Amino acid sequence: MQKLRVRWTHSSTALKGNALTEAETLDLLQYGLTIAGKPLAHHNEVLGHSRAIELLYRLIADSRPLTDPDLHALHAAIQTSVEVEYLKPVGAWKVEPNSTLAKQEGRTVINDTYAAPEQVPALMREWFKGFAMRRDDPSVPALDAYAWSHATLVRIHPYADGNGRLARLVANVPVIEKGCLPILVPAGQRLEYIECLASWQMASGALRAGTALEGNRDRLAQFHEKCAGWMKSSSSLLDEVEEAQRQRRGAITPA
Repeated sequence: MQKLRVRWTHSSTALKGNALTEAETLDLLQYGLTIAGKPLAHHNEVLGHSRAIELLYRLIADSRPLTDPDLHALHAAIQTSVEVEYLKPVGAWKVEPNSTLAKQEGRTVINDTYAAPEQVPALMREWFKGFAMRRDDPSVPALDAYAWSHATLVRIHPYADGNGRLARLVANVPVIEKGCLPILVPAGQRLEYIECLASWQMASGALRAGTALEGNRDRLAQFHEKCAGWMKSSSSLLDEVEEAQRQRRGAITPA
């Protein structure tokens, strides 16, 4: 569980650009050591993500439907900036439109397909319904539940910041409940991950209430394929722990 917490926190924060290595993430979370030369904000991001994992485990233990306040609490945990801006609320839906830069056919373009602030409440109601259905239906594979929940939440982009980290957390609720290890996006595949989602979002067009959250299904299938690869990579974590246990047992000899 400790190894999972460190790797999950490192992989997700590194995708945002956090400079702490996995070893430094361990030093901070397990020993409380600060890393010389690394920004305070990056330390706080790591600590915030670790707290969010604890909140996630409690949600899973309670076995109850996910609600707006639950999502807001997770968002407040990962958004650790000391700066408070009215136009960038923490633990509340966004109040201003947001966009990101993306690459398309070799050019830098603006990805402004995210939902407008006034559309967010209705779209999130649809998202919660879709999330609950995939979470509660035992016939829905963990991979399908993860890919849909992750991609569609990022497409709505309901918060001013932190949407990716939040999606990578929440989408793993049904994965864990279905008996699988969390799916972790490798930090080394940051560009591939960002471009795959952006390509699907831009092919799907601007998101508005009443439109299907899935958007362009062919492009979404490409993201699903990548998630399948990441799911296999995540399973290696258990292999590492089991191998360590075998070595430990082999080193113990009867007195």
